[in-house]
Amino acid sequence: MNVNELNAIAKKMVAKGKGLLAADESTGTIKKRFDAIGVENIEENRRDYREFMFRTDEAMKKYIGGVILFDETIRQKAKDGTPLVKLIEQAGAVPGIKVDKGAKPLALEPAQTVTEGLDGLRERLVEYHQLGARFAKWRATYDPTKPSYNSINANAQALARYAALCQENGIVPIVEPEVLMDYDNDIDACERVTEWVLKETFQQLYYANVALEGMILKPNMVISGKKCPKQAGVEEVAERTVKILKRCVPPAVPGVAFLSGGQSDEEATAHLNAMNVAHPDLPWALTFSYGRALQHAPQKAWSGKAENVPAAQAAFTHRAKMNSLAATGGWKKDMEKAA
Repeated sequence: MNVNELNAIAKKMVAKGKGLLAADESTGTIKKRFDAIGVENIEENRRDYREFMFRTDEAMKKYIGGVILFDETIRQKAKDGTPLVKLIEQAGAVPGIKVDKGAKPLALEPAQTVTEGLDGLRERLVEYHQLGARFAKWRATYDPTKPSYNSINANAQALARYAALCQENGIVPIVEPEVLMDYDNDIDACERVTEWVLKETFQQLYYANVALEGMILKPNMVISGKKCPKQAGVEEVAERTVKILKRCVPPAVPGVAFLSGGQSDEEATAHLNAMNVAHPDLPWALTFSYGRALQHAPQKAWSGKAENVPAAQAAFTHRAKMNSLAATGGWKKDMEKAA
């Protein structure tokens, strides 16, 4: 493991004003997205969709530091035969890969989950490195309404083992512990569970000898559950999130790239911006690693039609630019109306 090399990759991924495009939807997940816009879920359409984003020069070169890919996508070639990984590299971004096998019910505790995928991971990472991946992602999920030490500890150990295997193979691990926002919990519950999850995760990373300088954290924001009747405002979400990060995340970590977790496009941007406005001198970069919050608008504009690609690319560029501004505290709501 070369910590300096890993640190250089991590810093490139979260360079000032840049964030990550999460384009790692599984075939099943992208089917839901395509169904919503009337597009058939076949490999050619999935390739065309990803290709137009990776060829969006302004967005990719100015605002995107890295792209998280699915196994199919890292192996695909563009219509002209260029590997999609090469398109990402040519734009100056870092290609990455999702490596977990999904959250499964925890034995004897089926209301909780643990993420699987450690078996054979070392060999898969060797292949992914050969295919061009320089970072990876592993997601663990938690229910804030009934937290369990068994689940939190099991996922922390899995995240740590995954991260160590990544670094062994010259790959920067994105550690993604996500306290889900799908429930009726208030922001207090999210805060409590997020702090517990992050503290346990970093403890296990330490035990696994993971170099914090060579990783990225991808956490949830501290936010009200979607079904909670009382929704916390933008400033409260920002303040509580930064408070918990200060308590839990060592300064050695180069960047914190938030997931959007079901927030609307604009909400995810506003929350990130509020954090950077109020806290411009944090030890880590605070940026984005958004999937739906970057892709919803371009997907809708594209709708599977080649003639719509310029409009879709414009929509992608706009969302990427808004989040880039938020990552430096320079976003304002009226910029959305001007688009």
